[in-house]
Amino acid sequence: MAAVLARGYIQLYTGDGKGKTTAAIGAALRATQRGLRVAFIQFLKSGYDEETIKLIPGIMYRHFGLDFQGNGWCLKTEGKTESPRQVPQLVKDGWCLAKEFVNSGEYDLIILDELNVVLFFDLISLEDVLAVLRNKPLQTEIIITGRQAPEQLREMADLVTDMKEIKHWYTRGVKARVGIEY
Repeated sequence: MAAVLARGYIQLYTGDGKGKTTAAIGAALRATQRGLRVAFIQFLKSGYDEETIKLIPGIMYRHFGLDFQGNGWCLKTEGKTESPRQVPQLVKDGWCLAKEFVNSGEYDLIILDELNVVLFFDLISLEDVLAVLRNKPLQTEIIITGRQAPEQLREMADLVTDMKEIKHWYTRGVKARVGIEY
């Protein structure tokens, strides 16, 4: 029999430091191991976490959008970089699915990875996000990740973790490493 949370809280992982998505993946792993039903919706990343997340039994994973890399939205295919025009619509589609998941009460834990970045780029309405969170089922836990969390979301959240970078090898030119960063 699946576990059920008596009360679901809103957790926010933000800041410029490393580890926001990693913390959310850890929470998903713990939750599924205790019988909780987990949905993981990832926005604005290349989807390189997908293989790792799908290793967690019983998780519902969906990916919407592409990377934002300094010069704009990027889709890398066969060594070429293109600027896709469909990113805002993909993000909106993802948010529609996220709202369905939250409102359904079907999931005990819903992770909205990089939602803060979606809000920062104004791809969906902050007011809509706040309304959905205010009206979520009592037992549903929500984890939201990404840099640049809006102040209103920080105020609403029950737990706010601000990841702060002190030192990172990236500043010395070390690129993301397979098995460590992705």
